[in-house]
Order: sequence, then structure tokens, then C-alpha cells
Amino acid sequence: MKDFVHCVPTRFVFGRGAELKAGEQIRDFGGTKALILYGGGSAVRSGLLERVQKALSDAGVEYVCLGGVQPNPRDTLVYRGIELARREGVDFILAVGGGSVIDTGKAVAHGVCYDGDFWDLWCGKAKSRAALPVGVVLTMSAAGSESSNSCVITREATKTKRGLRSELNRPRFAIMNPELPMTLPPYQIASGATDILAHIMERYFTCETEVDLTDRLCEGAMTAVIRAARIAVKHPDCYDAQAQLMWASTIAHNDTLGVGRVQDFGSHQIEHELSALYDVAHGAGLAVVFPAWMRYHMHRNVARFAQFAVRVYGCEMNFERPEETALRGIEAHEAFLREIGMPLTLKELGARSEDIPALAAGTKKTNPDGTTGGVFHMTAQDIEAILRLADR
Repeated sequence: MKDFVHCVPTRFVFGRGAELKAGEQIRDFGGTKALILYGGGSAVRSGLLERVQKALSDAGVEYVCLGGVQPNPRDTLVYRGIELARREGVDFILAVGGGSVIDTGKAVAHGVCYDGDFWDLWCGKAKSRAALPVGVVLTMSAAGSESSNSCVITREATKTKRGLRSELNRPRFAIMNPELPMTLPPYQIASGATDILAHIMERYFTCETEVDLTDRLCEGAMTAVIRAARIAVKHPDCYDAQAQLMWASTIAHNDTLGVGRVQDFGSHQIEHELSALYDVAHGAGLAVVFPAWMRYHMHRNVARFAQFAVRVYGCEMNFERPEETALRGIEAHEAFLREIGMPLTLKELGARSEDIPALAAGTKKTNPDGTTGGVFHMTAQDIEAILRLADR
């Protein structure tokens, strides 16, 4: 197990009607005037936004609102949020929504405290030194941004999607009511569950040894997500299934399951290119990329991929040919994704074969040697080969 430092300072307020505590939470953390960010009309139609506004008013917290956050959040709305926050003198950001709204809130929080173009922080030209505090009212179980140190934004003009990891990204609090995702379409619930699984799997497929504790935690979380997703896509009003997914979303990406392990996240970097170019749901893109990534890298750590097959999907171990067990696990994962309505091929995403070289070349290089991925260091040629496997 690797040495690590792990701190998750986010306060979690979990349960029915939790959104009614938004005002008191902001006040507890010293906020006096908040910028409420939200997405489309669902927050308005459902009455959620009104309930949150009342909660702030009851707590004596002033607020201004900005809606219109889109999936694969755009820099254009971040700029609007920064301008509004500065003009109104807000001292707290409240994101009411899923990962896209939360990431927009995080970017605004950094941008308000930075004198230059906030994108400088996302493309590595500058380092963030300060950010406004952020709170979250979570409406979708997926990205885990409600307590993670990451934030991903798309540069709309260039269709460039980049992430910023910083401890300043950790929200002060996350309000989590499992009733709120019940209004989502099954496709969005499935896409969210796929994203959750991918966050766990990016940590699980390590080459680090002697990590049995976090192996078992990852395996338990994955099996719980698979079970809950099967229920939730058919019965969105099942509180227990939604509760399982919501908490799994959180622990999957705040590194509770990843400490002491070398993690990869190469699949995420590849998917960022897909969702930036084609504007597909992040989870749907991962449903296509991750199995292809698994097939491509399986031979590099057959024992771990076979362990995944046996412990997560209940495949029978073939001790003489463990690679067959590993392959059965990948096939079982693909079958699950298909069962919950996820795409498995680039064509199903609307992606074009002729774009593969550009997608591979554009994938963010995360290592000093120009490769991508923490466990399996991939060149552009490796990434192109993975995308070809997905181009079925």
C-alpha cells in the first residue's frame, strides 16, 4: 500500500427533505449572500429551487440566481457566473443540481478569486490560490463532485474539456436527498450509475499489491451499485435504491476507495474528448470507452481482471486459463451496461470513425513523458487502438 494523505472536509446532510437545511448550512460556514446555480427547468418545475430559496431566506441568507447550466458544463456560463458573483458581492456559491452544476459552481468560485482568465487555471498556466466556499444540493447520483477535489469544464469555442484537481474544490457541505433523483429519466439514472462504477474501476484496476482492504471496499461498492442501478432504472421511485446510488456516488470519487493505490483515469481522459466533441452524456461515453480500455489492457494484469470477474460478477475462476475468466468479467460488465440501456459502441454514441485519430491526439497527456493514465501509460497510438476496439 502506498503512503497517502486523505482529507474529506465536506459535511454530508443526508435524507428526506434535506434541502430545507440549505440556508442554515450556508450560515454555519459564514455565508451571508449566495449565488444559486442550477441547470434547466426541472429545478423550477419540481419546486426544488423555490424550497431552497425559502430555506435561505428563512436563515437570513441573501441570494441571487443563475440558471442554464448544461451537461458537459461550458466556460461561457462560468464567465457569466463570475461576473454576476463579483457584481453582487456574493460570498458563497450554492450549486443545485448534478455534476455539471457543481463543477460550474466550483469554477465560478475559483474565477471570482483570480484576477485573470479562469481558464488559465484549467489549462495549467496558473495555479489557484483561493476560491469562494461552495455548497451543494445534489439532484443526480453520478459525478461525485459533491465531495471530490476535481472539476471538469468544457471550453466551448475549441471543444476542449479539461479538469482541475485542487483541495479548494471540496464543497463545504453536500445536501443529499435520495428523493430528488426520482424524477430523472431511466437513461440519466443509468448514465449516472455507469459514471459511479467507472470512478471505482479507475481506482480498482491498479498494479499495486497488498491493497486487499480497498479491493474489498471497491468490490462491495461495485456490487451494490450494480444491484441498485438495476432497480432504479425500472423503479425510479425506490428510495432505498436511490439512496444506495447517491452515497455510492460520493464515496466513489472522494478517494475513500482509492487511498494507498496507484489510480489510472486514462479512460476518463479519453471520454472527455468524446463528450467535448459530440456532447454525449459522460456516463454513456464511459460505457463505450471503459470496456474497450479493459480489453486492451487485460493482458497486463490478468490476475486483477480475473479477480474483478469473480468477485464482482460471480464468474467461475479458470485457474488454468485466467485470461478466459478476465474476458468473461468484461463481457459480464458489457451485458450489465446493455441491460440498463447504455451504449457500447462509438456508432451508438453518434461518433465517427474518421475522428478517431484526432480524438486520440487530443486526449490530455497526464504524464511528463507525454502519455496518459496513471497505471497503464498510454501513447496516442494506444488510445487510438482502444477507440478502434470501441468502433464496432
